[in-house]
Amino acid sequence: MFTKILIANRGEIACRVIATAKKMGIATVAVYSDADKYARFVQMADEAVRLGPPPSRESYLLADKIIEAAKQTGAQAIHPGYGFLSENEAFAKACEDNGIAFIGPKAHSIAAMGDKIASKKLANEAKVSTIPGYNDAIETPEKAVEIAKGIGYPVMIKASAGGGGKGLRVAFNDQEAFDGFAACQNEARNSFGDDRVFIEKFVEQPRHIEIQVLGDSHGNVVYLNERECSIQRRHQKVIEEAPSPFISDATRKAMGEQAVALAKAVKYQSAGTVEFVVGKNQDFYFLEMNTRLQVEHPVTELITGLDLVEQMIRVAAGEKLAFTQADVKKVGWAIECRINAEDPFRNFLPSTGRLVRFEPPAQNLFQGQATTEVGVRVDTGVVDGGEIPMYYDSMIAKLIVHGSDRNDAIARMREALNAFVIKGVQSNIPFQAALLAHPKFVSGDFNTGFIAEHYAHGFSAVDVPHDDPYFLVALAARLHMWYRNRAQGLQGQFWEGYKRLPGREFTVCMLGKEGDNRYVDVHLGEVALGQPCAVTVQAPEGAKVYQMIIDHYVGDARVTGTVNGKPFTVQMARGLAKNPLATRVIHNGTQLDAIVMHPRTAELHKLMPYKAPPDMSKFVLSPMPGLLVQVAVQPGQEVKAGERVAVIEAMKMENVLFASADGVVKEVRAQKGDSLAVDQAIVEFE
Repeated sequence: MFTKILIANRGEIACRVIATAKKMGIATVAVYSDADKYARFVQMADEAVRLGPPPSRESYLLADKIIEAAKQTGAQAIHPGYGFLSENEAFAKACEDNGIAFIGPKAHSIAAMGDKIASKKLANEAKVSTIPGYNDAIETPEKAVEIAKGIGYPVMIKASAGGGGKGLRVAFNDQEAFDGFAACQNEARNSFGDDRVFIEKFVEQPRHIEIQVLGDSHGNVVYLNERECSIQRRHQKVIEEAPSPFISDATRKAMGEQAVALAKAVKYQSAGTVEFVVGKNQDFYFLEMNTRLQVEHPVTELITGLDLVEQMIRVAAGEKLAFTQADVKKVGWAIECRINAEDPFRNFLPSTGRLVRFEPPAQNLFQGQATTEVGVRVDTGVVDGGEIPMYYDSMIAKLIVHGSDRNDAIARMREALNAFVIKGVQSNIPFQAALLAHPKFVSGDFNTGFIAEHYAHGFSAVDVPHDDPYFLVALAARLHMWYRNRAQGLQGQFWEGYKRLPGREFTVCMLGKEGDNRYVDVHLGEVALGQPCAVTVQAPEGAKVYQMIIDHYVGDARVTGTVNGKPFTVQMARGLAKNPLATRVIHNGTQLDAIVMHPRTAELHKLMPYKAPPDMSKFVLSPMPGLLVQVAVQPGQEVKAGERVAVIEAMKMENVLFASADGVVKEVRAQKGDSLAVDQAIVEFE
């Protein structure tokens, strides 16, 4: 067994590998860019080696520097994590050539599965179900139409070297096949330098289901059940679960056996994933094989009780698998939510900056454990007060739960999301909460088009309605009284001679957009230690009574307690930037901003005129934090609607800002190379 390994990655997955290595008594070496100098994974490792500046091409993609770091520190093996160099055939071979074990598959396996056309041919030879299609490169659009008619519409036209949705078109007739072929070929040539295009049958109502495989150097390969990865946004997975709520035991067995056959055909060693598209009748077809550890591997770990990183290390060290297919477990149900630094209410734009507060929910399951216990696990590479840099992907953490069944797992995940505190940057937690509450998701009735279908026009607050919004009103009032009573207790003798019973009648002003506020009267009953307080809300449909016990301390971002005998966890904040008198309560993805006041004060508050925000229509504002990489205009320049004004880069994405109307540039307020904040002015028009 190795005594020291190097992790050629960063963030959450680097922490994940280090956790298992420590459990196995293996020393670890981290490599880092300047942006990650103080990152959690660097602190966790036994040694750390600087690679270079923040951009990946100058740090984490420098194979030679990484191998040199392994030699200098005496690391006998390199774990690539996922992304970066994890599926780079040349890197795997370079490790081997330098006498360093690559904790992943052999270079020949990576090469065999790295090309979509070549991998489909291999799959056919291994008798793996493949989508009906034409897997040789197609020369002309006329030939594409001929092939499409032979397969039967609809068909999918795909670039061999494609990825991330580029070089892909769906055609339902001859004309669409003709036009789609030309568009795919041009896009593939421009994006990948490879214009080879193939055609396959388009599977309707498709689900994305993948089989986890594990092979050793002694010819043994097993499959570790499946993962359901159909909840995707723009081809990026959002929620993953194991097992799938859709496929039968017979389908699982058939898919698993075919995945094993393909892995054996390429002499696969290490952990890998065979991805399938599954039709509405459980007909399944091979998509591709990912020759690395997957982001969503924890859900497989929790239902099987296996540490996949440990298995990868043991296989790379030449050990045989210590179990057979018959030994593989499938216990309970696991769900993973990817918690990303992005603003779902602003079209999921990246959100970078400092984590002013980072408090994950309490966890009883941890990285590196081999267990099938139920509970909560958080895989993350950040800490409270840490930085979300603009140079890498947007993942803050992976929140994983394991339940006794799917309904139990969903309930645990919803509660864990309620308790996940992230401040300083925006996160997609409200979106995750909405997905988990959606009736179609709860019933398991979804496919890869779920988000595009149900959130076709983006995501907004109306997409996360609370099942009982007056509970939030009642809680806001109860918290107001909690803080008022605390202040009164601290004042002590100050109240002597002025004793009076504080009022229990309040009006809660629910703050709306553009002054569209709603006012609700609330009465609070007596408060006795350990006993529920009756909070009565005068809702339009009649009085609603909430018997409420709260557990809260000053400075806590969370409030726990019971309402009508049922436990709850909410997040709260007092004194908002836009309104210092307001209290914010967040539960199940729904956010209430409210001011709790005396009824007479509320009467006067209703008379206050609404102060509209300043008119910013003549400014081009930064929609997100990021690096200004281009300003395409200058003072005095006439600009037409739709013309490029500026380009902002954040989290490996370039975002182009266009003029919304014709105008003349009055002033350029930011320069190339500036780090921008949200809503910072870049250009002003006359």
